[in-house]
Amino acid sequence: MKTWKKVLIGIGVALVLAIIVSITVYQSHKNLVTVQTGKAQKQTLASVVSASGEIKPKTYVNIGANAFGKIVKLHVREGDRVKRGQLLAQLENVQSAADVNATRASLQASETDSIAADAGMKTAMADLNRAKSDEARAKLDYDRAQGLYRDQLIAKQEYDAKKAAWESADAGVAQAQARVAQGRAQKDSSDKRITQNSANLTRVSDVLRKTTYEAPFDGVITNLPVREGETVVIGIQNSPGSTLMTIADMSVITSEVKVDETDIVNVKLGQSAEVTIDAIPRKTFHGTVTEIGNNAIVRSTGVATSQQSSTSQEAKDFKVVVTLTDPPPDLRPVAAACSAFRFKL
Repeated sequence: MKTWKKVLIGIGVALVLAIIVSITVYQSHKNLVTVQTGKAQKQTLASVVSASGEIKPKTYVNIGANAFGKIVKLHVREGDRVKRGQLLAQLENVQSAADVNATRASLQASETDSIAADAGMKTAMADLNRAKSDEARAKLDYDRAQGLYRDQLIAKQEYDAKKAAWESADAGVAQAQARVAQGRAQKDSSDKRITQNSANLTRVSDVLRKTTYEAPFDGVITNLPVREGETVVIGIQNSPGSTLMTIADMSVITSEVKVDETDIVNVKLGQSAEVTIDAIPRKTFHGTVTEIGNNAIVRSTGVATSQQSSTSQEAKDFKVVVTLTDPPPDLRPVAAACSAFRFKL
């Protein structure tokens, strides 16, 4: 046999042996468990509950229409920062302003009538006092005339004159008392007209005031769905009224998330939380759990179980509110967020 054939045969046998050895080694290590090692050190065990929800300001308000009318002036734009009491919008108020002026004039007239009635009553009281004085003097003259006439010291004509004078004075007292009663009634009537006109003035002033809208607190205009010239309406029964704008207080930002019913038992008030916001990727914010809902919410309908008449086996969530301790200054409300609650075991 030639030498090169012997070399080829030797190489083939070596390859076969190498393959057999490799397969044997592989099979022998197939069921072995890899052992990992590490340096022993003291650490805090923590569990993580993850949930998703929305970023919301803690305080926000939708300013709705309190009166029917056309918007004549908008003093703000969406995104503007406003201060408490700052003028936001003005509705048309020609009729309501005229009602206020007319009612105020009626009130002033009623007050003038009350002053006149008070003066008339005082005059009637003075007339009554004078009539009583005249009646008392006439009564004394009549009593004296009775004694003199009985002793036949005066003529019957003089006696009759004294009697007539006393009866006239007595009638004058009755007339003066009637005028006092009339004056008192006029004074009461004028006072009641003042009360009525004051109530009307309060009502029409409230209507006029509702055509002007001011900021209830410091915040940011986050929604402005109306324009100047549009007509807004107030809500009636089940029909909602027009929304002029939304103001949010961005100083306190919360993350409102829904936690699965199997994880809610691990969430406690005051626990720390880490919040990631989709609009601000690769950045984590910190917060504290400040509110945990007591009623479960059906995941498919979003209705609380306390509002359902029948039980349901559907998956349920609980609302959890996390207050951010380091909210970004340029954060927009109602942004999608994913929150992870970290707490010690």
